[in-house]
Amino acid sequence: MKEKIIAVIEDMLSLKTGTIQEDTKIEEIEEWDSLMHVMIIGRLEEELGISIPLEQTMDMTTVRQLLDRAGA
Repeated sequence: MKEKIIAVIEDMLSLKTGTIQEDTKIEEIEEWDSLMHVMIIGRLEEELGISIPLEQTMDMTTVRQLLDRAGA
């Protein structure tokens, strides 16, 4: 599941495969702004059935935190 989530994030941000790692900090990715953050969460819900309440996503700072909250 982790690989699928990371693949969705890389696709949404138009990044090469392998760019995003579990320890990647969201702030390090220029394309990952607040609007894109909401869009990524929406796509994870749509494509993978992952439900993360939006209020739980706003304080995330790393991909690992997103994976943890997604249950991956």
